[in-house]
Amino acid sequence: MADVIIVGGSYAGMAAALQLARGRRDVVVLDEGIRRNRFAAHSHGVLGQDGRDPADFAQEARSQLLKYPNVTWINEPATGVETVEDGFVIRTGDATTIWGKRLILATGVRDGLPEIHGLQERWGKAVFHCPYCHGYELEQGPLGVLAIGEISLHQALLIPEWGSTTFFTNGRFEPNDQQLQQLKSRNVRLESERVVEISGSGPGATVHLRDGRKIELAGLFVASMVNASCPIVEQLACEMTETPLGSIIQTSEMKETSIPNVFACGDATRAAGNLTMAMADGVLAGSAAHRSLVFDGLS
Repeated sequence: MADVIIVGGSYAGMAAALQLARGRRDVVVLDEGIRRNRFAAHSHGVLGQDGRDPADFAQEARSQLLKYPNVTWINEPATGVETVEDGFVIRTGDATTIWGKRLILATGVRDGLPEIHGLQERWGKAVFHCPYCHGYELEQGPLGVLAIGEISLHQALLIPEWGSTTFFTNGRFEPNDQQLQQLKSRNVRLESERVVEISGSGPGATVHLRDGRKIELAGLFVASMVNASCPIVEQLACEMTETPLGSIIQTSEMKETSIPNVFACGDATRAAGNLTMAMADGVLAGSAAHRSLVFDGLS
């Protein structure tokens, strides 16, 4: 029996596993191999790793983690979970069963984007969700924000820090008088014509409007709707928190979920996040799970 099973082997999961490995606990990491930032060629805003290829970053982190003999890495998704008297039983994609005393959900999320032709293909290349991760490299070129609802007003007011901004309301949001004044004060241009396509093969993106106009941008920002990407979150019936960007797993300050001995970390527990936040979350969840193993057994 493992001390802790970690579902998800991206940055949060590996950070959690590292704390537990250094606490000399037996850890099993289940990884489906689908990182959220797999579409991006560079990871910015990460102290000491600014601009690095996130795939290389993840590979090196995994190599360092697997130097600990008490870490087992399994390249399989978690497909089922059962709560037993002394912990949990996880079923994997190849029908293997794994027993663990504690469970950490580092499942990540899937991004749901507006259904606009070409948008998904430019995701991570010229279409982004985080200006702190990608805005500086756009060199103060013309930028856009694609509305998914009122939540996008926040982006439209923020993005001018990185370049002149057009707010494509796209039939999803109609600013009121106060909001119009806020947008005007930030020199944001409003575009109400529907967006029908996003194109481009190199840097930048071309926004195609329904009336035939095309607007060239250095980058387009859009808020994605997120959902937890692993079925066991629903099977465990963890309490969820509804946010304007989707459902996230509810946790305490120490990353405990509503289910005893189940912890969660990373993007599945945050309405918005980045690589640094995911790693910090993992450190907290891993150390909290370790402490629970130590102190819960004391009389």
